[in-house]
Amino acid sequence: MTLGNKIAWDDTVLPFQLDKSDIRGRVARLDGVLDGVLKQHNYPPAVEALVAEMALLTALIGQSIKLRWKLSLQVQSKGAVRMIATDYYGPQEEGEPARIRAYASYDESRLTDGDPFEQIGAGYFAILMDQGNGMTPYQGIAPLAGGSLKACAETYFAQSEQLATRFALRFGKSIEPGVPEHWRAGGIMLQHMPKASPHVTGEGGSAEGGLLAASDILNEDDGENWNRANILLDSVEDLEMIGPSVSPTDLLIRLFHEEQPRVYDTQSVKFGCTCSEERVRQSLSIYSAKDIEKMTTDDGLVTADCQFCGAHYELDPKTVGFQAEETKGE
Repeated sequence: MTLGNKIAWDDTVLPFQLDKSDIRGRVARLDGVLDGVLKQHNYPPAVEALVAEMALLTALIGQSIKLRWKLSLQVQSKGAVRMIATDYYGPQEEGEPARIRAYASYDESRLTDGDPFEQIGAGYFAILMDQGNGMTPYQGIAPLAGGSLKACAETYFAQSEQLATRFALRFGKSIEPGVPEHWRAGGIMLQHMPKASPHVTGEGGSAEGGLLAASDILNEDDGENWNRANILLDSVEDLEMIGPSVSPTDLLIRLFHEEQPRVYDTQSVKFGCTCSEERVRQSLSIYSAKDIEKMTTDDGLVTADCQFCGAHYELDPKTVGFQAEETKGE
C-alpha cells in the first residue's frame, strides 16, 4: 500500500507484545525522517551510517515516552566522531506525530576507511529523559563497547535498567527505478517484560568488561523464551526489515506467529526541530555586552546556526545578552 511515492508504514513505530514469551517490542520503519536528518549536513559515509543507526535506535526507544516528553540519546567519545546527539519529542497531543532530530560532530582528518563504529573512541553512551517543567531529568550511561551503537544500547538496558533487550537494525540508501536515491531504515526491538525482582547472577556480567548481558538477568524459564524469540528474530531478511513490500504486521506474523503477537496503535514520526529565535535569545542571555560585541560580525549582527536543522538566525546585538534582558525588564 502506498500514498503517492510514500509507503503507508514509512516513518512509523509499531509496538507489539509476544504474549507467549512475555516479551514486548517495536517495529520501526524510517524513510522521510532519515532524509530530513541527513540532508542537513554533508556527512562522510561512516558518520552518515552512525547518525542513521542512532536515529533508528531513538525511534525504537522513544516510542514508549508520554505526551510532551523528550528523550535524548548521546554519544560522547575521544574518537574521530566526537559526539552524536539525537532527540525524540513525544507528540503534543494524541494522534499527532512524534519528532526526531539528530546531529554529529566529528574530526574529518581522523576518519578512516574502517567500520563506522571504529570511528568512535573511548567514551560513553547516554540516555536522557525530560518529563517536563518541574521534573528532574533522568540520565543513565553505559560505556561505548560491543562493536556497534545497538550493542551499546543493549548494554545500557541490561546494566542500568536490568532489562534484557535486543535490537535488530538495517539501514542504507535505497535505489529504486524511477525514485531518487534516498535513505531507508528498519528495526525491531525486543525487550523482556520487567520483573519485580530481576534475576542477576554473580557479581559481574558475562559481556565485555564484566558488563551485564541478557543471560545474566533472566532465570532459566525466561531465558528459554528469550532465546527462542531471538532465534526467530535472527531469521529476518534485510528487505523484510527495511520493508518496502512487507508491512510491520505481516513481518511480525511471519517471524513470531507461534509466539502469539499482539499489536497496538502505531506511532507516526517525522523529522522536526524545536529551534527558534526565542530559544537563540535565551541561549545568549547569559552573555555580557562585551561578550556579545566579540560575537558581532562585520555586518553588525549576531548570527547563530542550528546544528540540527541548519536554520540561520541574525539578531541585533543590542537586543541580546543579559544587559538587554535587564533593560527589557525595567
